[in-house]
Amino acid sequence: MIDWLRLAESLISSPWLYAVLIAVSFLDSFLPLIPSEPVVIVAGVYAATGQTNIVLAIAATTLGAFLGDLVPYSIGRLLGTRVLKRMPPGTKRRAAHDWFTRELDARGGFILVSTRFIPVGRYLATLSTGLVGFPLAKYLMFIAFATTSWSAYTALTGYLGGVLFQDNALLGMAVGIGLAFVVTGFIEVVRRLRQRANAVAPDPVAD
Repeated sequence: MIDWLRLAESLISSPWLYAVLIAVSFLDSFLPLIPSEPVVIVAGVYAATGQTNIVLAIAATTLGAFLGDLVPYSIGRLLGTRVLKRMPPGTKRRAAHDWFTRELDARGGFILVSTRFIPVGRYLATLSTGLVGFPLAKYLMFIAFATTSWSAYTALTGYLGGVLFQDNALLGMAVGIGLAFVVTGFIEVVRRLRQRANAVAPDPVAD
């Protein structure tokens, strides 16, 4: 298995670093074992010392993540008809499918953007979006925003750590990764609270 972090560090002063960022963020969009966040954070840390370009790091990471998010969505679209045939109306699985379809129609942007910051959540959301036949144009718009914001946040987290600890890149990297975990955890807590609130909200009474 490729040691992506070590590979990125060995190419810090090389233009090939941006190819690594594209590759790792692409693969991490559908392969859970690929550690894209630490690699992007490293690029951000070294951008604070001028060894990498923060704008190019964000652009490369965004491009890879955007293209990567198309893979599970495309797989979901290909399998969607078969899956739906195995969910006859009236079954619990069909009810869950229909519920998720309605949720995406109502708040697809929030779901795709928030889950992009949650490693496991991003795979489930993008695949499920394809399975329920979410419109491609809307999907592209939402993942463009989601991957750009995720890339900028991850790289700038590393950059902030590098600025604060320019004389100690390792400490800057640790701080950057720590900040990433804290913010990701906060997003997950907010998402769960919203789910609970929606679950207990009373249905409107029809006139």
